[in-house]
Amino acid sequence: MALRVTPGMMQGQLMRNINHNLTRMQGQQNELSTGRKLNKPSDDPVGITYSLRYRSELAMNEQYDKNIAQAKSQLDHADTVLGQLNDVVQRVQELSVQALNGTNPQSALDAISIEVGQIYEQAVIFGNDQLNGKYIFNGQMTDKTPYNPATASTTTAPETDDQLFKVRFAAGVTVATNVTGGEVFGKTTDTDNLFKALKDIQNALSPTADRAALADAYARLNTRYDKIINIRSEVGARTNRIDLIDTRLQDLNYNLTGLQSKTEDTDMAETIMKYNQEEAVYQASLSTGAKIISPTLIDYLR
Repeated sequence: MALRVTPGMMQGQLMRNINHNLTRMQGQQNELSTGRKLNKPSDDPVGITYSLRYRSELAMNEQYDKNIAQAKSQLDHADTVLGQLNDVVQRVQELSVQALNGTNPQSALDAISIEVGQIYEQAVIFGNDQLNGKYIFNGQMTDKTPYNPATASTTTAPETDDQLFKVRFAAGVTVATNVTGGEVFGKTTDTDNLFKALKDIQNALSPTADRAALADAYARLNTRYDKIINIRSEVGARTNRIDLIDTRLQDLNYNLTGLQSKTEDTDMAETIMKYNQEEAVYQASLSTGAKIISPTLIDYLR
């Protein structure tokens, strides 16, 4: 039995085809207006999983970037303070050598003693240095003053906190961003404690000179000076490592951004060409439909 094709069937099929062509053209137009070929999960169910993964990694790397900037700031500041401390310790070494030559009158030794006393006060200021309102040489107890000028050179002074701040820069990668007062200035029980050595040098010069005590304190000061240099070298090594991590992280961000762009962003030249093709098809379907629908019953009765 032959199938009868009615005008209603022709019109319904025509409208379905026109709507289909319009939908395809609209899809290309949507890509052009947004610049993205992945606007909803149904556009590419597989691609959306990669896109979300890239976005997640980029978000984590953004936090790592902030950690790197903070760590560099802390280490650079610590290096600056250690450099200043290094300078004042060198000055005390020069004064001690001058006092040990045995040709200075007591008045000159008294003047040296006064200067060493001022350097002692300055060393305590270095020990109580702050960055953003936090004490940098008191471990994780950044809200408590680590040193008191009156007790810093005694064995009864409280120890500074010895915990390090370890900042994460990648999965399983952490670097300490601070140094403790015990490492830099020495613990209260250390014979080469910086404050004790400075105070002993000052006391060995005035009111009367004690060359043996001065020589002993000078030797302990030299030992502490070597440790300060080593600590400063370690700070520099940490900074260099963070710079390497930063470089690697920037390269990773560049690669992830490129992969994300390939997954989400549309090729504008290709999309424009496809849009023009779909528009031509749509216009052709409208033109063809106008010719099919235009005949009426009156046309057949003529």
